[in-house]
Amino acid sequence: QVQLVESGGGLVQAGSSLRLSCAASGRTSGTYTMGWFRQAPGKERDFVAAISWIGNIIDYADSVKGRFTISSDNAKNTVYLQMNSLKPEDTAVYYCAADPRSFGRRIDVYDYWGQGTQVTVSS
Repeated sequence: QVQLVESGGGLVQAGSSLRLSCAASGRTSGTYTMGWFRQAPGKERDFVAAISWIGNIIDYADSVKGRFTISSDNAKNTVYLQMNSLKPEDTAVYYCAADPRSFGRRIDVYDYWGQGTQVTVSS
């Protein structure tokens, strides 16, 4: 089992930046793809970004490309999501997830999920 805990969310104005963190604990000795997803009220949970275990493969949703940066610090078992130039449409609960088998955007392949952290961007 892997436990994931997100932090760093908050209320900011449009154009601001936030950095989300996802700390992993438990069976972290395996190789996992780490992903960020988000879910706005009344909407489905959507892919935001993913990074492979050694960081050599990174993928972003088109809606965040050029504004968000995913990174990892394996020594700290932590994944980050740097969010710049935030827009009101970025408002959502952001979830961290881990996939032990593959790399991708599909929600159903991610086995482990955090509890989420709220990001609210005011206009």
